[in-house]
Amino acid sequence: MDLYDWLVFLHVLSAFVAAGALTALWALIFGSRSASPILAPDSAIGFGRVGGILVGAGMMGALVFGIWLAIDVDGYELWDAWILASLVLWALSVWAGTAAGKAFAGDPVGGRRAGIRFQALNSVGVLVILVLMIWKPGA
Repeated sequence: MDLYDWLVFLHVLSAFVAAGALTALWALIFGSRSASPILAPDSAIGFGRVGGILVGAGMMGALVFGIWLAIDVDGYELWDAWILASLVLWALSVWAGTAAGKAFAGDPVGGRRAGIRFQALNSVGVLVILVLMIWKPGA
């Protein structure tokens, strides 16, 4: 395997880590509803912390290896519209994910509504990034 293959592998692996952890966090949100929580509060907080770290690590890995790919591959440039859109969405998603984590950690019950909204914004951003990465409009 050459450098390009490794960069693609690490970029896609990072995206899978982020998307998988986001899915796990949604499972936590649905599994910890106040009416019938599946997890104890301490377990839910610990699970959420690990999930948040994994989302952050996946997002950082996808960013670093994605930028490296754009620089390394002759057919792509950092200023391609689909790459720029992905970078903007990445920043918004990271902001929303951070805000969701703060809302849930600050007050798991009272901050739940805001946390879910931020988590949804984060998830939509990641989904749109994945669409841009797969179809590469304009490339």
